[in-house]
Amino acid sequence: MTRSKGLLLVAVLLSFAFSISQAWAQVDHIVIAAGTDEDHALQAISSEQDNSKKLAMYQDFVQKFSANPQAVAYGNWQIAQTYQANGDFDKALDYGDKAIAASPHDLDILVSQVSVAQQAKNNLKMMDYAAKGGEVCHSIDKQAKPEGMSDSDFAAKVSQEKAASQSNCDFLETTGFNVIATEQDPKNRMTEIEKYSAAFPDSKFSDQVSNYAMYTLGPGQLNDQARLVSFGEKILASNPNSLPALLLLASYYEEDGKPGSAAKAIGYAQKAIEVAKPDAADADKSHKVAAGAAHNTIGWANLKQDKTAAAIPELKSAAALLKGQDDQQYARALYGLGFAYGKLNRLTEAREVLTEAAKIPGPLQPKSQELLAKVNGARAKGN
Repeated sequence: MTRSKGLLLVAVLLSFAFSISQAWAQVDHIVIAAGTDEDHALQAISSEQDNSKKLAMYQDFVQKFSANPQAVAYGNWQIAQTYQANGDFDKALDYGDKAIAASPHDLDILVSQVSVAQQAKNNLKMMDYAAKGGEVCHSIDKQAKPEGMSDSDFAAKVSQEKAASQSNCDFLETTGFNVIATEQDPKNRMTEIEKYSAAFPDSKFSDQVSNYAMYTLGPGQLNDQARLVSFGEKILASNPNSLPALLLLASYYEEDGKPGSAAKAIGYAQKAIEVAKPDAADADKSHKVAAGAAHNTIGWANLKQDKTAAAIPELKSAAALLKGQDDQQYARALYGLGFAYGKLNRLTEAREVLTEAAKIPGPLQPKSQELLAKVNGARAKGN
């Protein structure tokens, strides 16, 4: 495995160098100083050809040097890899956890354990390791500058450490997202989402993760509205420009009905439109649909406050953005326009939009047809 140090790899560095690296870095690296008793013991283990004897020797190594966390981490990691190679994934996970306990910020061990958990088909453990790795990756930027080190030297050190860790960090970030995407159990998926979001707050998969959270907490899955709103607020706290979270909270407060909720809905929706930039030359379908949904929310929030005239331009903007892009959101905009026009006695315009809405299959089709019939009846009476 290219991201692990290999079954027999030992970093042989001077203990002085190790002490300096630990003072500077947040990422652990196993170091066995040359010429030490630990080094001599590992050389003897490496010379052993019988795998069962080698396993026993590693177990003895861990016991003998139990006061040395580096030796404990390395020995348990090698035992874990041996059990992994033998197909005993439960023991591999157990010994790998012991290695992590001794060296909790070692990305190589965490990446190795992800591989074990994947083979064991244990999604929760995969996410545990990925999330722990994410915390380590983000700790690089948060480490304190050692006393006496210049700003430029410290910046260079952090930059070098980030570059050295980038491959592992990318792997853990992608693996964590894949766990969420393939998880079938809603409760487990939400647990994984919460761990992932805390460990990778600025992930390149943030929008997709937010969508999975909304689906998981919504109707048909966990149906937990309070938790859904809490999750959306947490996402916005770390990423104020998250379109899924803005749309989620805008939609929730539009439907909420409590005093002040409509104003909250409109605020979140306006921010979503600002972030989506639907009029930009490079705006893609997803951004146009997001902006259209936000305009829809503002329009309906105004309708529910009897601000009919104010609702119309929002719903017209929604319809323009959603036509041919999202049939159900488009139908909602048209139905809202039909209702608003009818309330203002603009029956010809109401008939026009409702005729189109009535052709779109979906939950609003019967309502659109019913309202269209009422509008046609009012027109026939000369109203």
